[in-house]
Amino acid sequence: MRSLAIRAGPVALEAIRRDGLDARAVAIVPGAAGGPKALGLHGLDVALFGEWFPKAARVRHLVGASIGAWRFAAACRRDPVEGLRELARLYAEQRYPPRPAAALVTRKVREMLRALFDGHDEEILSSPGYRLHVLAVRGRGILTRDAAVRRTLGFGAAAFANLAGRRHLRHFLERTVFHDAREWPPFLAASDLVPASGEAPIRFDEFHTHAVALDAGNLREALVASAAIPMVIEAVPDIPSAPTGVYWDGGLIDYHLHLPYSRSEGLVLYPHFTDRIVPGWLDKALPWRRARGAWLDNVVLVSPTREYLAALPFGKLPDRNDFKRFESDYEGRVAYWRKAIAESARLGEEFLEFAARPDPSRVLPL
Repeated sequence: MRSLAIRAGPVALEAIRRDGLDARAVAIVPGAAGGPKALGLHGLDVALFGEWFPKAARVRHLVGASIGAWRFAAACRRDPVEGLRELARLYAEQRYPPRPAAALVTRKVREMLRALFDGHDEEILSSPGYRLHVLAVRGRGILTRDAAVRRTLGFGAAAFANLAGRRHLRHFLERTVFHDAREWPPFLAASDLVPASGEAPIRFDEFHTHAVALDAGNLREALVASAAIPMVIEAVPDIPSAPTGVYWDGGLIDYHLHLPYSRSEGLVLYPHFTDRIVPGWLDKALPWRRARGAWLDNVVLVSPTREYLAALPFGKLPDRNDFKRFESDYEGRVAYWRKAIAESARLGEEFLEFAARPDPSRVLPL
């Protein structure tokens, strides 16, 4: 049974046929939002950041939303394997009462990020081999405040607007890229981005996009905001150096990070928990809303196979519903999540085997 499915856009597939899967060609690594699902990629992350990438040193851009941003910030620590393992442990060991208030979840999240990153901020911001870019959204219109009635009405209206067309979501939310201060994300041009002080029109998609350089004053706030699921985690107000406003989970716009990667030279290696790319969080229930087109031409997407998933406990990766499933069985949930983390080592092993002896015949179209 194969554990790992490999898919590639046409440019990436041709590169694999010509050169194999060469780590030196990988310029961008995306990390999707998805909460506990990312625990099921832990072994793959460890193989990539602990072994494969270090053997082919170059600058790589890591762009993440929510848990994807947390994974990559952990990988930017001086010891990436230790960072990734600590993230997996801390995330799996979260403990909440039934139906916790957003204030409690927010406090617990901040405590977890302090435990993970205190003393490591400068390592992350100055990593010699990685450039971290964190995605969050800024509320517009009725969503310029995180107040109960406005929030409920605003996100309800946003969901209906998104159902009519993804472009309508721009009236409620706009993208913010908290980017490495040393370099722009290579998939974006400066003309695409709205400076923090301006309102120039967006160029690459429907959403206004703000560019804010990461520094020691806003890194932690950006990481919290990037995972601030509405009604679950409180919005983050007025992040230093960013436009005034409230910030939520970057996955609301960029759930699986459908971005113009084809503008970048080099390949995009996408370790993902599913075999498809869903543009926004509100598109999850819309089967026709799937990413496609030239933006993905240079992407190599690696994900667990359906056979691998079927062999896991409950036949799936961990997810947020497990907090409710195991509401009165904390030890049972932690054991289940640890099992998924341990099993994911097979994903990393199979990836390294493929990279060492690539077989283009097993690569499926993306």
